[in-house]
Amino acid sequence: MAQFNSVYQRAFYYDIALKRDVSREVAFMLALYRHHTGREMRSMLDIACGPGYHARTFAARQVRAFGLDLRPEMVEFARDQAAAEGVEVNWLAADMRTFRLETPVDMAICIFDGLDALLTNEEIIQHFRTVAANLSAGGLYLLEHTHPRYSSLQNYGAFRYEGKRDGVAVAINWATNNPTFHPVTGIAHVDIDMQITENGHAQTIHDTAQERLLSPQEIFLLAERSEALQVVNWYGDFDLNQPLDNSPGSQRMITILQKMTGGGDDRTP
Repeated sequence: MAQFNSVYQRAFYYDIALKRDVSREVAFMLALYRHHTGREMRSMLDIACGPGYHARTFAARQVRAFGLDLRPEMVEFARDQAAAEGVEVNWLAADMRTFRLETPVDMAICIFDGLDALLTNEEIIQHFRTVAANLSAGGLYLLEHTHPRYSSLQNYGAFRYEGKRDGVAVAINWATNNPTFHPVTGIAHVDIDMQITENGHAQTIHDTAQERLLSPQEIFLLAERSEALQVVNWYGDFDLNQPLDNSPGSQRMITILQKMTGGGDDRTP
């Protein structure tokens, strides 16, 4: 597993550049769960949660929420933010390949290309089996990736995120080395810069990591090989009426997987 450790350990600055309102996304997930299961969501897990935007928003809507991230700095920052907002979230600093929750959840999510840190088929299959073991019967797993029009084998793309708060300005420039994905492994070596301006002082944090590009059919086949999850739908945005296609309305690649019967630990919530 690969990660941008130098940037991700600076959770305070990361949050300034990346913080956003995720209420529309959470509303979609609640409706999605209802649409696919006929039930109301009672619990969820935010995998590779970073500052925990989704977990905190779900908790504010009275859904029991868990937030998991490999970086303890992110988990600690997310815990402090949740406490300041008066919401209760169960936080874990853990590996997405091997974690175990105290009780299974109705839905797990991995947003913002979080799965690209898993570089091999074996890691992804192990992760799928672990997720399934922590889902209740018939539970859902939502993956969000960049739409292929914006990032592909031929064109990684370039991305910039920036924000300003209390006199601190942060910009994160992604893919500064103009990377490309290897045609066989689907892996790219990606450089990023975090530019921080604070109290008149400017600094730049350089970081590098590997990322794995996944196509819909790769996800489909790896889920099938896991014998724990199966793909049940794709969407092109946080909208139940928007399929994953090449239309202008299709801006993201959202995969919905469901726990298969016999797909792991069926602990009663």
